[in-house]
Amino acid sequence: MEKQLLTNGKSFRRTDGKWQGTVWYLNEYGERKRKSFSGNTQRIVNKKMKDYVQEFNLQKDTNKEANLPLKESLNAYLKLFKFPTVERPTYDRCESIAKNQINPKLGKKAVGDMTAADIRKLLNDLMKEGYSYSTVKQSYNLLNEFYRYLEREEIIQKNPMRSVSMLKKANFLSAQGKDVKAKCDEVEILTPEEIDTLREEAFSTFTDGKRKYQQPAAYFLMLNTGLRTGEILGLSNSDIDLNNKVLYVRKSVKEVYKRDGSERTSGEEIVVGKPKSASSKRMIPLNRTAIEMIEDLRNERYFGEDSPLIADENGNITKPSNFRKRYLRILEACGIKEKSKKRGLVITQPKEEQQGKVFTV
Repeated sequence: MEKQLLTNGKSFRRTDGKWQGTVWYLNEYGERKRKSFSGNTQRIVNKKMKDYVQEFNLQKDTNKEANLPLKESLNAYLKLFKFPTVERPTYDRCESIAKNQINPKLGKKAVGDMTAADIRKLLNDLMKEGYSYSTVKQSYNLLNEFYRYLEREEIIQKNPMRSVSMLKKANFLSAQGKDVKAKCDEVEILTPEEIDTLREEAFSTFTDGKRKYQQPAAYFLMLNTGLRTGEILGLSNSDIDLNNKVLYVRKSVKEVYKRDGSERTSGEEIVVGKPKSASSKRMIPLNRTAIEMIEDLRNERYFGEDSPLIADENGNITKPSNFRKRYLRILEACGIKEKSKKRGLVITQPKEEQQGKVFTV
């Protein structure tokens, strides 16, 4: 049962001339209790009672928050504190982690009753179910951030996350029965023969001479510049200087959920923001093939200097999901297996131009 005030206090003068006050309340067992105060003046006693009532109500509100289910409290935290302070893709990811990984297993338990064992079990279960290290670590990070907030606000007396650590990646992968590889060993590349097949299919045409795929040159521009998907879709024609054979990466395109405020609605939309990191803003030299691909893209579609280099039929930014689906169709037509689901396909430049570099498409 929740503690409850019965009075806000009443003061009276005792026979010895001093003042006394009493506040009545019900404790957590439903028992009627009182808190007494005394002082030389009525003013002193009244202030003591007022301070006690304020503290009682504050403690009551704190206890109420601690008794909320994790799902309700965590979602409120995300909307109030996370949504205004992070980029939309980051918020989408946090919301997705809460919805799909955390809430199904711990969402009904009160935040104040959560134990380190509960959270350790969640992480272990996610690991056993085959989730990636990145997904499990994001779940850990979100819970850690949330419980630190509860601790700072004194909503909980003890932070269960202080007794929970994230497994090292090597131990995590070992527990999943996966080989631990160095980053350089994780890179999968296309063979020169696969590159030739990819190019032939990407630029293939129907019997009437019309190309089978829209803007195939985009994928080979990525190949020759190392641009990420969001970066190449964020390129405007004005970001390219063919006279000096360079392009400038200034922004990146991301696809996020549509929202009414912080509430998700149906569908997705495109946002244009800064690149992945500060070092991602850069100037990239263009080799002969990259210049040819840019010219090919402009010949296919050009809506002006301020328009996207890889524009859709209306001159707007191409959706990353559509861009990727098109690429996967080309791979499928070639009979080439996708090399990397997380970062995209990793391939090398033609031998005469590669200079030992490996880029991500």
